[in-house]
Amino acid sequence: MKKALYWKILKEKIVRCELCPKFCVLKDGEFGNCNARKNISGKLFSVVYGKPCSIAIDPIEKKPLFHFLPGTSIFSIGTSGCNLHCEFCQNWTISQQQLENVATIDLLPKTVVERAIKAKCPSIGYTYNEPTIFYEYAYDCMKLARKQRLRNVIVSNGFINKQPLLEWCKYLDAANIDLKGDEEFYKKITFARLEPVLESLKILKEKRIWLEITNLLIPTLNDKETWLRKMCKWIVDNLDNETPVHFSRFFPNYKVAVKETPIELLKKAEKIAKESGLKYVYVGNIREEENTYCSKCGNLLIERTGFDVLQNNIQNGKCECGERIAGVWV
Repeated sequence: MKKALYWKILKEKIVRCELCPKFCVLKDGEFGNCNARKNISGKLFSVVYGKPCSIAIDPIEKKPLFHFLPGTSIFSIGTSGCNLHCEFCQNWTISQQQLENVATIDLLPKTVVERAIKAKCPSIGYTYNEPTIFYEYAYDCMKLARKQRLRNVIVSNGFINKQPLLEWCKYLDAANIDLKGDEEFYKKITFARLEPVLESLKILKEKRIWLEITNLLIPTLNDKETWLRKMCKWIVDNLDNETPVHFSRFFPNYKVAVKETPIELLKKAEKIAKESGLKYVYVGNIREEENTYCSKCGNLLIERTGFDVLQNNIQNGKCECGERIAGVWV
């Protein structure tokens, strides 16, 4: 365990966590809504610090990040717990569990960085569950990673308060944020709110953290054309039209038993996004190519099959026609 950051004492042995917008008020002995932070004798602790339950070396494309160091590997870690409780969660066996219900190993930040270097990974990913809830662990890893010239990546729901995110941004290099649905969807399906996620997206863009967005498209729940058009317009207006957007196919999992996403619906979302002005739109989980093309001349820039990069024709961040391609390439 490690003493948590971002909390206040309200009165004797009662504390308020100020890490995420849920602002959990906890009596002595109580866990936060995320199952990862606990009030112990009037002090808030991270109980998952240094105790990942998921460790892997992944292709960066799996995060998914398509415009950030393509073709490289990323040393990835995750713990138990989450501050959202999405009824469709794809990783619910760890995200919706307490620490005692998952198998963990002891892996302190220094060892995380050492293992990433040994594996020749140029980046470390904080992923699988929600990295916000293992904030202190990720933060300490990030600081050590930066000293070793490793890049730091979060795969996150974006449901975090402003000040903790700004502190993370000092050490962050890239982020993939889930933009799940409209306000009603967040309220009913994730038990959270949309607005803090939108604020996080704007902060990441303002701080020049490389940003990509994933939308898990679930039939009947977040697939209305009006929402898809509104979301894409918001991205163009508040971020920019070069922000890559990934529409990912849903497969029934956890508490949501609706059918898998029809490929036609994914293609429709892709069409809407491009009509909205977005330059880089991808459709995932359909076992088809997910190539990157130049938005100016149409040349093939990066050829992908699954998570494999077959060719990368971007030179010095540009297409051969001279068009600058948004991303982090070296």
